[in-house]
Amino acid sequence: MTDETISRRRLPAGVWALGFVSMFMDISSEMIHALLPVYMVAVLGTSAFTVGVIEGIAEATASITKIFSGAISDWLGRRKLLAALGYGLAALTKPIFPLAPSVEWLMFARFVDRIGKGIRGAPRDALVADIAPPELRGASFGLRQSLDTVGAFIGPLLAIGLMWLTADHFQAVFWFAVIPAFLSVGVILIAVREPERPKELRRVRMPLRRDELRRLGPSYWWVVAIAAVFTLARFSEAFLILRAQSIGIAPALVPIVLVVMSLAYALSAYPVGVLSDRVDRFTLLVLGLALLLAADLVLAVTTGIAALGAGVVLWGLHMGFTQGLLTTLVAETAPPELRGTAFGMFNLVSGVATLLASIIAGTLWDFAGPEATFLAGAGFTAIAIVGLFSIRSRLKRRSSNG
Repeated sequence: MTDETISRRRLPAGVWALGFVSMFMDISSEMIHALLPVYMVAVLGTSAFTVGVIEGIAEATASITKIFSGAISDWLGRRKLLAALGYGLAALTKPIFPLAPSVEWLMFARFVDRIGKGIRGAPRDALVADIAPPELRGASFGLRQSLDTVGAFIGPLLAIGLMWLTADHFQAVFWFAVIPAFLSVGVILIAVREPERPKELRRVRMPLRRDELRRLGPSYWWVVAIAAVFTLARFSEAFLILRAQSIGIAPALVPIVLVVMSLAYALSAYPVGVLSDRVDRFTLLVLGLALLLAADLVLAVTTGIAALGAGVVLWGLHMGFTQGLLTTLVAETAPPELRGTAFGMFNLVSGVATLLASIIAGTLWDFAGPEATFLAGAGFTAIAIVGLFSIRSRLKRRSSNG
């Protein structure tokens, strides 16, 4: 029996349940988001710059919200309530997408949907850290991320099938996306149990006070800084969809890009999480950034479907190598009673970087073409790799102690 099989069987039921909650919501979200950039550009006539601004604002909104929801979860000592509220709000916004008559309505829907994501994100990640045994923390985050990403490729697959069945009827596909969103809410309400807060754990007075933030420590802030530079390199996946369209792939087949990316992501996230509990995490992060660098370079020069596919697979693999590791490092470098705040602050900084990255990517796309967009991403990735080596000793020390 392999170490991976043993880890999977030992993981708490709550980690599995949160993984399925993420999976159902991602199925819903990706059914919509896989078609939304093409719908806005080809049907509503918006520009790539507008797509970049909408995506950036949406993700930044989610990240800004996370800092407050994470801090509130620390103050209350309760995570599930806020996580369920966030998933519920996201589910309620899904019907707006098929009903939206204009770009402004779509922007509003994305904005409110991402508020829901922001409310649930930090408390959910902190809840995973609270439930998971310390020796299986990497595997737990890897499993949740993997199941989340299973939803991210099932969603676009369903979108492709439904586009074919409905003769490219975007609104019909958006209506189907409502169903898994409400399934997600049902699972978190019924199947997730929050552990009792240990009595010896220090109570948090006001999580966003300067003295509380200082307790997060320099190692945590170094992780946040590297993640910010890394996020500048990893702009919205909407530009992968636009890249597929730019080489002539039909609108109904464009979601296959997210299917391929998410499949590579899902297949790598859990094994990498298990591996990160046993080997040096620094090496795995460097490998992940190297994969992103290769993906950007391939996507910058691609002119055909084969090269596009290779670039998208590399992009998905880099996500599998980095996302779970970064959240694991946040959990390990922050005090247990401040994990919600730590995840919230981490996502706030990442969200601001996402906004900048998406605006930069959209501007470069409109004025210099897709090649410039992905070459800029490669440049930011190279900077992140250099920065990662500058904190090598800190990450290695945390990996050996974690």
